[in-house]
Amino acid sequence: MRIFAAIILFITVSACNNNQRTAGSKQEETLSPDKAGKADSVKAFVLKMDSAKKTISLPGELLPNESVQIRAKVQGYIKKLNVDIGSKVRRGQVLALIDAPEINSRVKELNEKVKAANSRYQSSKDYYDRINNASKTDGVIAGSELQRTKNQMMADSSEYNAAMFAASSYRQIGNYLAIIAPSGGIITKRNIDVGSFVGNTNEKPLFELDDNSTLRLRVSVPEIYTGAVLMNNAAEMTTLSFPDKKFKAKLARKSGSIDNQTRSEIWEFEVPNQNNELIPGSYANVKLNFIRSAPSLVVPVSSVVTTLERKFVIKLSGNITQWTDVRTGFTMGGKQEVFGELNAGDTIVLKPTEELKSGTKIISEISN
Repeated sequence: MRIFAAIILFITVSACNNNQRTAGSKQEETLSPDKAGKADSVKAFVLKMDSAKKTISLPGELLPNESVQIRAKVQGYIKKLNVDIGSKVRRGQVLALIDAPEINSRVKELNEKVKAANSRYQSSKDYYDRINNASKTDGVIAGSELQRTKNQMMADSSEYNAAMFAASSYRQIGNYLAIIAPSGGIITKRNIDVGSFVGNTNEKPLFELDDNSTLRLRVSVPEIYTGAVLMNNAAEMTTLSFPDKKFKAKLARKSGSIDNQTRSEIWEFEVPNQNNELIPGSYANVKLNFIRSAPSLVVPVSSVVTTLERKFVIKLSGNITQWTDVRTGFTMGGKQEVFGELNAGDTIVLKPTEELKSGTKIISEISN
């Protein structure tokens, strides 16, 4: 019995010693200098300044330099047409003639009234001159008579002037019977025929005249590019009519306002078109080259983390991660222009993720 008890005690003590040795081994493994406090290793790069350049293609529309709608100022019937669509005209050229007999009759009537008023004025003036000369002899002409003849002469003079103004005004209306080109260009629309009655309000214009010697190229430039510098202040364009030919366009003006719906600004370029090769109304593909006026911070696209709440890069300070919010600018292939609390020389994680939390200690491997 005693021998059996001794055997049981020996087995129990041996088991306890084995458990203690196993626990000691695990503790040593946990506290091993090779295992304890080891930081992750990530690739990083040193932030540098660079020139941010961007080339984009935008749709544009070609418009005439000037587009004029020509209407009739007097009522009448078209007597003669001198032009048709496609006609090249010069400034002051007669495009059409309106027949309005009542205007000619009215002009003749007013001319006759001018003659009558002039005759009355000349008679009263002659009578006043004679009375005035006679009044220089005392007692011959009463003062009231002299004043009366003077007043009559002045009234006849005013009537004569009024008749001349009325005749001149109506003669000017008569000049409107000839439809004159206000500028040089090409007739693009004709809405009348010989015999058409014109001069009513709200009717279509008689002609539409476009000056196509220089065309306006209108482009809606996205807001992100409106603060950048357009290289050479010019653009390059192609059209569906001439897909293999490139045309130069010079920036002429900007609208100075961002459209709330499209978030873009209207820019207008001038395109020489002396031979009328290009046609207004055509759509164009416009190539624009932009550059920042000063160097910017440029990072690889992979270094920017985008979530629903923010955009950020992970900056390293003493091998400790720090999430830094950024605003993005130009995207240039595999590079991204960024703005934020960053400086040239900062160390940035090359391929960060949301799992790499701020305040984490890591080991960086700097890549060129």
